[in-house]
Amino acid sequence: MTGAVTGAAISARDAGLVACTRCTRVWPQGQARCGRCGSRLRSRDLHSMQRVWAWWAAGLLAYVPANLYPMLRTHTLFTTQENTIVGGAVELAAGGSLGVAAVILIASVAIPVGKFGAIAFLAISIHGRQRHSGHRRHRLYEMVEFVGRWSMIDVFVVAILSALVQLGSLVSIRPGPAAVTFALSVVFTMLSAQSFDSRLIFDQTGQEQDAA
Repeated sequence: MTGAVTGAAISARDAGLVACTRCTRVWPQGQARCGRCGSRLRSRDLHSMQRVWAWWAAGLLAYVPANLYPMLRTHTLFTTQENTIVGGAVELAAGGSLGVAAVILIASVAIPVGKFGAIAFLAISIHGRQRHSGHRRHRLYEMVEFVGRWSMIDVFVVAILSALVQLGSLVSIRPGPAAVTFALSVVFTMLSAQSFDSRLIFDQTGQEQDAA
């Protein structure tokens, strides 16, 4: 079969379809719930940006004490040592464990700060003209979703050490108050990213093309 296919591409919304944001199954518009996972079907979540900013602000507020208070408390026979996230990484680097220190700094500092910046950029980009295409911003959103699962690595390390290193009165390791606030910060930023309706990116891109 030969011949070129012509015509402008249309969106699923224009074609009378709606996708489930949980399992990605496509259904005809007008159907109330997804037949696969039972989630509510909505062509666009008009209140998603309010939840995005609310969870984002909560995550940022929890991230501040997560870096100020100790993440780990080490009790020995004579002393008690407390380490923040950055302070612990610096001590590991000074002791020669550069690889471990780099992993902690990337997972506990670089990734969370990058997520805050990426989510804020995506939320702001919905309003006003943008130089970046919708596909690039959507890839950024998928990257935020992918790296979110690695943000808890510092909490996992503290939990494992607390469970394994318990030698009575000689040595014991306990999680500090920062472990709770850091875990809350990760959860809040994950909820912020999940609340973002990525379809709004392409709606805004289509409006810019129509106005051009």
